[in-house]
Amino acid sequence: MTKELMAQKIIEIPQDIKVRLNLPTIIVKGPLGEIERNFSFTTINITQKNDKIIIEAPWPDKKRSALVGTLKSHIENMIIGVLKGFTYKLKIVFAHFPISIKIKEKEIIIENFGGERKPRNANIKGDVKVTVDGDDLIVKGIYIEDVSQTAANVEQATRIKKRDPRIFLDGIYVFEKGEGM
Repeated sequence: MTKELMAQKIIEIPQDIKVRLNLPTIIVKGPLGEIERNFSFTTINITQKNDKIIIEAPWPDKKRSALVGTLKSHIENMIIGVLKGFTYKLKIVFAHFPISIKIKEKEIIIENFGGERKPRNANIKGDVKVTVDGDDLIVKGIYIEDVSQTAANVEQATRIKKRDPRIFLDGIYVFEKGEGM
């Protein structure tokens, strides 16, 4: 078996996007905002030539080769975020007790879940906008990790314990993920 000489991935930068490399930090600026991310955890080479970002690792082992692809995905998600944004839609499902949702600053308050008197809370991470539209909870933002973590916080807050989940299907569940705000 021969060893791979270079693991390399190239990302094309769209015209509306500006990327600045202040290694280990990468700053991506676009029409919807700016995302800054620190990649100090890695020793992979990241360079910028004209309208391309080149990520490469000389003489990589399996982990370093995989890390090149991971960094490419992170940077592409940053570009998509400032260009289009991310949206997660969650469905509010109840069969027994009607659930009501209130949004206060950086917290989602879920009242009357399973007939409980004490409300359940879910944190809103980062600069994410959360709205209620009928039976849907819509989470929007430019940073995919904040959007997905906020949706996960809501799902975890409505997790049913000590009951049969096949019968008690009440909760708030992600049913759609996508780009665009």
